[in-house]
Amino acid sequence: MDNKRKKKYPEKGIRERTFEFSLVIIKIIQFLPKNTIGFELGKQILRAGTSVGANVEEAAGARTKKEFTSCMNIAKREARETEYWLRLIAKSRLVSKSKVQPLLDEIMIILRILTAIVKTSQKNN
Repeated sequence: MDNKRKKKYPEKGIRERTFEFSLVIIKIIQFLPKNTIGFELGKQILRAGTSVGANVEEAAGARTKKEFTSCMNIAKREARETEYWLRLIAKSRLVSKSKVQPLLDEIMIILRILTAIVKTSQKNN
């Protein structure tokens, strides 16, 4: 792997990566407006964004390959939903793009990793 690719995809496991992502999601909520729209979007992004890591953790404790694949699939769906909420927040300009873009970049990497994990685990089942 060349140096450019190493910088783009740091060597982190999916569990660590999704945990760190959840922490950043918690922090980004503070930048949403303190009104009904901000509170509702905050609840949605908090639920979906932290659920990605929670489902990855659940997969890590799965008793069967089928259960593992199912949990990773749920994590992937939650990641897609999180990406939706982040795009909505960015496009509506409720939070500056400079704050949201790193999260969008990271959730896309997480989605690619989860997609690969699900495909591999489905082949092995």
